Amino acid sequence: MMSGRAINGCSIIRTATYGGGPPVSLFRRRIQRLRASHIREFSKLKLDIPLVRSNRRFLGQNGGGGDALSCSSCIHSLVESVSEELESIKRRKGSRIRVRASVKVKLTSYGEVVEDKLVNQDLEAGLLLEFKKDPERVLLAVAHRPDGKKNWMVFDQNGVSCSIKPQQITYIVPGVYNFDHTELTGFLQRAQDNLDPQLLEFAWMELLEKNKPVTPEELAEMIYGRSDPLESYCAHFLLSKDEIYFSVLESRGSRSIYSPRRTEQVEELLRRQRVKEAEEREFEEFIGLLKSAKKAPSHAKPPKSSWLADDKVRDEISSLEAFAIDAWASTDQRKLAGMVLKSMGLQKTAVSALNLLIDIGYFPVHVNLDLLKLNLPTHHSEAIVEAAEVLLSESSDVDAVRRIDLTHLKVYAIDVDEADELDDALSATRLDDGRIKIWIHVADPARYVTPGSKVDREARRRGTSVFLPTATYPMFPEKLAMEGMSLRQGEICNAVSVSVVLRPDGSIAEYSVDNSIIRPTYMLTYESASELLHLNLEEEAELRLMSEAAFLRSQWRREQGAVDTTTLETRIKVVNPEDPDPLINLYVENQADQAMRLVFEMMILCGEVIATFGSQHNIPLPYRGQPQSNIDVSAFAHLPEGPVRSSSIVKVMRAAEMNFRCPVRHGVLGIPGYVQFTSPIRRYMDLTAHYQIKAFLRGGDKFPFSAGELEGIAASVNMQNRVVRKLCNSGLRYWVIEFLRRQQKGKKYTALILRFVKDRIASLLLVEVGFQATAWVSEGKQVGDEVEVRVEEAHPRDDLILLKERASVCKRGNLLMDATTGWLEQYGTHL
Repeated sequence: MMSGRAINGCSIIRTATYGGGPPVSLFRRRIQRLRASHIREFSKLKLDIPLVRSNRRFLGQNGGGGDALSCSSCIHSLVESVSEELESIKRRKGSRIRVRASVKVKLTSYGEVVEDKLVNQDLEAGLLLEFKKDPERVLLAVAHRPDGKKNWMVFDQNGVSCSIKPQQITYIVPGVYNFDHTELTGFLQRAQDNLDPQLLEFAWMELLEKNKPVTPEELAEMIYGRSDPLESYCAHFLLSKDEIYFSVLESRGSRSIYSPRRTEQVEELLRRQRVKEAEEREFEEFIGLLKSAKKAPSHAKPPKSSWLADDKVRDEISSLEAFAIDAWASTDQRKLAGMVLKSMGLQKTAVSALNLLIDIGYFPVHVNLDLLKLNLPTHHSEAIVEAAEVLLSESSDVDAVRRIDLTHLKVYAIDVDEADELDDALSATRLDDGRIKIWIHVADPARYVTPGSKVDREARRRGTSVFLPTATYPMFPEKLAMEGMSLRQGEICNAVSVSVVLRPDGSIAEYSVDNSIIRPTYMLTYESASELLHLNLEEEAELRLMSEAAFLRSQWRREQGAVDTTTLETRIKVVNPEDPDPLINLYVENQADQAMRLVFEMMILCGEVIATFGSQHNIPLPYRGQPQSNIDVSAFAHLPEGPVRSSSIVKVMRAAEMNFRCPVRHGVLGIPGYVQFTSPIRRYMDLTAHYQIKAFLRGGDKFPFSAGELEGIAASVNMQNRVVRKLCNSGLRYWVIEFLRRQQKGKKYTALILRFVKDRIASLLLVEVGFQATAWVSEGKQVGDEVEVRVEEAHPRDDLILLKERASVCKRGNLLMDATTGWLEQYGTHL
């Protein structure tokens, strides 16, 4: 009996002997003789035509001689085929393309002819090959010449010549020799026309049933009916790109054998593919939305809420937002943003993401990136708002029986005109002995909030209210802060009142601290209070008394070593900040103004009294101090009084200190101790002082916080306050630069030279806007001189302003100091 096995289209004969058949050695000797004369040429050939197929059936019954005859005939036919192929090659020698086999063959020790499917073809000029240009690109090319020992120069499909390594080669197209690289484009186009991934599914079903692996050439024979170069390359391309039906079974160099995947694997991969395709469709739809929104006019762009309605769109928008502020939460989020930017034809940069979000209307033109980056809370949760409303409607005043009635006093609340949280007010009278008695009334938020409550914990987490040119984000929910806690004109309000009797020299003669009720009489801005003082009206005698007391206090503090750091303070209020060109209202306030000085001195007086009260009764409080550093003010006498002298003095001041057990001298203020107490609605550490003082006033109550607990709270709150200060400073700076950008080109500004940074580069104070910047000034200018400058460039988003000196003004400056880098920022404010 004879059994046959077909390999690459050729029936390879295997003999098997049974009783009565001729010995196999006879056939072996004939094969060995044939091998000696023909196998060398045969092995060199890489035939691209099928070997002769034997159609005979060999039976070992009653005719064993037929086996020998049939085998001999088959081998004879094989030799004839080889000879015919050699003659054919000679006839085609001058043709443009030489055809060679894609596999080598070998004979087993039994004479069986088999393929070695993973034998790699040696590289030579003219071969058509595919290589990996980079991890994302595979190109077709023609081998040109060796480049060193191993590398090869090739011409790729883009007409570029480059050197490649052997390991970059992913496939050598079989049956092609001396290919003209100028025909690569045509070859690729024909291949593209031939590609049909659906053919893989048919081949997979057949091969899976037979459990048979396949090479690209064999697949070409299956799906195209032939394995010519073009079809073989197409089959390779389909297999190498396929992620569903086939997997690489074995690979060596540029040769690979593929195996059909199991049915359950294919089903799972198809499911994943469907999911992926759905995601890609959704992604393309999202890109379409972006392009449509980008083209739309400003008034027709979709609102921000529309981008957040759908979960998928929200994730994609969120990835862009995170990319714009360099705060992506994961690598996947960063990749998604990169894909979006690439699909929009934009660079993968934070600036590109920001501009895209502005262009589609998701961000306003003047979006505050620092607010997003710092992740500060801008809204109170529903739970906190509900808890606050409960406090307003249900809380009882545990200090009601201890409150003194001060509703007979005329009470002045003085603040900036846009203030919403009014937490301090003033009263004054002259005693019979001529001394002045002052009351500092402070709002009483501890009337509603208790330590450790839900609303208190939220206030502690925030640390402070945030005041930006574009918005205010209160420490407490708005309704509680504005309606319940704030002092309101003409209404009965709860307060903690500090009363002080001053000696003629401005020192404290006597004081008291009490829970109280008051009825604020006037709500004044600094401008209106200054005007009333200037008018010197008889009916406003109390306001004049406060101004007199402020003067006495200022003189007394100076005698105690206080350092004057009066400043210019810039305030900006932006109307409709969501508009592309919002209205900017800029104010430069002089803290030497009579009304501002009045309030400033009264707040310091209150802080000194609370520190003294706490020390007298051993109350743990957040005492603030500042060593004086032995500042010799006379050393700065040569500098003009005002911002130049003040900025130089601030440079040598030592940092502030805190103690939670006893007062620390505040040398800069010239007082023995100080506690911030007058802003409990907007500063949490002020609120802790209220908690402690009110516990003492109740008598016998344990203090809510020990000194150690206060220290821990202060560490956390102060860290948050530094973040808020940074945000407020950057926001103010942005809008000042935007204000200057909008001014008429060539407008002149008066600037004071505060100091020289390097050579002739000076730090300047623009007096009209209370803003510091650097610029080159001409030779001969000195610290304190005034110069005229104009704004050459102003880019708020880049925090860039370029000033140029225009004219020489030789007079010495005598203006007040800018608040941007002054004492208020570095050492804390009393207001």
